[in-house]
Amino acid sequence: MAHQSSAQVASSQKALMLEMKSLQEEPVEGFKITLVDEANLYNWEVAIFGPPNTHYEGGYFKARIKFPIDYPYSPPTFRFLTKMWHPNIYENGDVCISILHPPVDDPQSGELPSERWNPTQNVRTILLSVISLLNEPNTFSPANVDASVMYRKWRDSKGKDREYAEIIRKQVLATKAEAERDGVKVPTTLAEYRVRTRAPALDEGSDLLYDDYYDDEDLEDEDDDDEDCCYDEDDSGNEES
Repeated sequence: MAHQSSAQVASSQKALMLEMKSLQEEPVEGFKITLVDEANLYNWEVAIFGPPNTHYEGGYFKARIKFPIDYPYSPPTFRFLTKMWHPNIYENGDVCISILHPPVDDPQSGELPSERWNPTQNVRTILLSVISLLNEPNTFSPANVDASVMYRKWRDSKGKDREYAEIIRKQVLATKAEAERDGVKVPTTLAEYRVRTRAPALDEGSDLLYDDYYDDEDLEDEDDDDEDCCYDEDDSGNEES
């Protein structure tokens, strides 16, 4: 059993190191990825810059990705640390998105196993899904019902009902102070946004690949109810700028 666990650790750490290297060499635009602690490959910090021409333009949002010991066979969790008002983000910051759910057959969720996590997914696909999530919420199975109702009013009124947009605008403004504290220049134009932000390189002499730095307490249990409130990229409304 210990041998199996050790093999899982070595396999998952190797996968994570390769993914971090890939994201350093070819970053996803609008994101900056770093390790919370260089001694722990299972806990990543994500800085997200709000895409221009959206409600989130100029925003600086922080999140954490926590990986299980059997990654990539089980999905990581993605939680916003910054306060977010969105139909598919819970009050505690947890993101409800189909690809972060295990590929089990659950007819009550309304999801197909093919829409859920599988080992071919990776951090890059998660980040792209999160950006899609911000711009195109799914209001049919919301994690935040009030935000979903407001978004529908904004969308159906073609932007005349401003309540949803105003809440996000205030949240974006609130992130500017943190960006200043972190010494981060937030992109505000499409040209600036498309400049890919490179993460600091991992120390190539690190022995992370061989030692078990995984901490079970780092991973938090998710509520069983979360499975029913999800974002599906194929089932979303279109947001106007």
